[in-house]
Amino acid sequence: MKTVWITLRTSVILFLLCCVVYQLAVTGIAQAFMSKQADGSLIYNSNNQVVGSALVGQAFTEPQYFQGRISSIDYNANGSGSPNFAPSNPELLKRLQESVSTWQKQNPDVPVSSLPVDLITNSGSGLDPDISPESATAQIPRISNLTGVSTDQLQTLVQQNTMSRQLGIFGEPAVNVLKLNMALQQELSKS
Repeated sequence: MKTVWITLRTSVILFLLCCVVYQLAVTGIAQAFMSKQADGSLIYNSNNQVVGSALVGQAFTEPQYFQGRISSIDYNANGSGSPNFAPSNPELLKRLQESVSTWQKQNPDVPVSSLPVDLITNSGSGLDPDISPESATAQIPRISNLTGVSTDQLQTLVQQNTMSRQLGIFGEPAVNVLKLNMALQQELSKS
C-alpha cells in the first residue's frame, strides 16, 4: 500500500510540474520577452482590427492585389500540409498547367518565361505567407494596369516590404503578401 501512495504522489507532483508549472512558466516567459510572437504575430489595420497573421498566408482573389503561393488547402490552418506530388505524378503536371494558364490570363503583359516558380507551386504547409521579391515584381504590370498606381510606386512598395535574410545569411529574401497588400491598399486610399 505504501508503494501505491508513493506512486500516486509522484504522479500528481510530476503532472503538476509538467502540465501546469512548466506551461505557465513558458507562457509567462514568452509573454514577457516576445509577446507579439506569442500572441501569433497578428497584423492590425489602421482601425486596430486584426486582419491576419504574419505567419499564415491568406487567399487574395481580387486581381488588383498581389497574389501569394498556391494553397491546395485554401489556407485553412486547421489541417496544414499539402499534397506534394512527385515530379512523375500526372496530377502535378495538371496542377502546374492550370496555374500557368491562370497566370497567362491574369498577367498577359508578363511572359511565362518570367513566371517565378513559387507562384505556381505549393509550399510544404500550404500556409506560406511569403513570396519571393521576384514573384511580387512579376505581378506589378497587372496591378498597375488595374489600379492606376505607377510601376515605380509598386516597385517601391515591394522593396519596402522585402525582408532580408535572417542575420544576413539564413533563408532567402521574402515579401509578406498580407503586409504588401495592406501597403498597396494604403497607397490606393491616397488616390
